[in-house]
Amino acid sequence: MILISPSVLASDFSALGQEAARMEACGADWLHLDVMDGHFVPNISFGAPVIRAIRPCAGLKFDVHLMISEPLRYIEDFVKAGADRITFHIESDSPAAETIEKIRACGCEAGLSVKPGTPAEAVFPYLETLDMVLVMTVEPGFGGQSFMPDMMGKLRALRAECSRRGLAVDLQVDGGIGAKTVETAAAAGANVFVAGSAVFGAADPAAVIADLRAKATAAFPE
Repeated sequence: MILISPSVLASDFSALGQEAARMEACGADWLHLDVMDGHFVPNISFGAPVIRAIRPCAGLKFDVHLMISEPLRYIEDFVKAGADRITFHIESDSPAAETIEKIRACGCEAGLSVKPGTPAEAVFPYLETLDMVLVMTVEPGFGGQSFMPDMMGKLRALRAECSRRGLAVDLQVDGGIGAKTVETAAAAGANVFVAGSAVFGAADPAAVIADLRAKATAAFPE
């Protein structure tokens, strides 16, 4: 299934609750929430209290992306705040298997992310325990960066490996996703698309979301 997950990094931070509700009204499937600690990535965004505050404002699935050094320490906090799916980085300091187990034990869906410099094969040992793999198509930390087309090989490798094992794992892309790049990512095997400025910066976000979904659906390999 093709899913669109607008990133709140590109939203109006003075009105996060209203922005979440607006994305739901515009037809978004999920809401992507990037948590950054200023250590794992060179930027700081927000934490569990902010997610808890906006949780009542929208019924969207909260797609929480932890770009932090020690995700295992904070899993319970983000689950209690309202996360539906928690993705963390294989490059973080927390043991991947233990962190995935903790996410699942807390009743949440689990995702694992790779930075541009990390090969797709790094997540292969964990595929059976995951709901999603996130391939970063920019260096994590800041919005508005340019899409890295050389990351498509990772998506193809992951999609092929999931198909070989008979796994229905979502493949998400985050970074530089818009009308000109969504088809490229979908053709490589992505089915979940994080879009920030392309959606929040649009005059008609609903039209952009519908266009992204239609283009991705048309390009996704059968």
